[in-house]
Amino acid sequence: MGVLGGLDELEDCVSVVHEEQAPLLEIRFVAYHNRMSGENQDVPYRNLNDTEPTPAQSASAQAAAAAGGRRPGGRPRSEKAHRAILDAARAELIEEGFTRFRLEHVAARAGVGKATIYRRWSSKEALAGELLAELAAPHIAVVDSGDTRAELASCTDNALRAIRDTTFGPVVRALLSQIAVNPRLGDPFRATVVQARRAEIARVVQRGIARGDLRPDADLEIATELLVGPVYFRLVFGGELDDSLVVQVADAVMEAFAVRR
Repeated sequence: MGVLGGLDELEDCVSVVHEEQAPLLEIRFVAYHNRMSGENQDVPYRNLNDTEPTPAQSASAQAAAAAGGRRPGGRPRSEKAHRAILDAARAELIEEGFTRFRLEHVAARAGVGKATIYRRWSSKEALAGELLAELAAPHIAVVDSGDTRAELASCTDNALRAIRDTTFGPVVRALLSQIAVNPRLGDPFRATVVQARRAEIARVVQRGIARGDLRPDADLEIATELLVGPVYFRLVFGGELDDSLVVQVADAVMEAFAVRR
């Protein structure tokens, strides 16, 4: 057992005997796209030992969530252990990919017990999803600069630089196929990261409309897909992720939605 997880697990053993279980907390995600039909979900993405926790592990994770991440005594969980787990998960995904992603390997690398992970995340999809969201978060916001063309370029630039210049790139590469076919990973990703990017680009387009630079009938969803789609197309199918792409995409979207004078 790792040093960071030892105290957590000892205290949890005591709490099982002396404390009543906290109410379970159910978290629902609403995906932007429809969920996949059942016949398309029978794919070999699951490592059942990691994806399906035991009832005891599920109860521990859900009770911890209901308690707001605190033990019955009120002391916050170890942020050092939490950080170590996320860092270990990032390294494992980059090195091994999702199909060989094992929570016991993450635990060993982070120096914690596997139960420590299950108290925070109910499955390997939940852990990978939080990691993705954390890595994407710094690359979504677009500053109101007063320049519509520059802000449109920033929308594309944010997505491009996140993939090309940060560890979000190799992590999302490791997870792309699973985001498409595994609803436990894909639905939360679309409900958080994708929806946050859509909302931010919608604000950019709305500012452009308010300035009189873009047409009032500019389609917010199409604008998002035009600004970010080329980056992911080149990520998947090949092509240079260079700064010239940012300029070309921003110019094309500006031309498509500009007010004709």
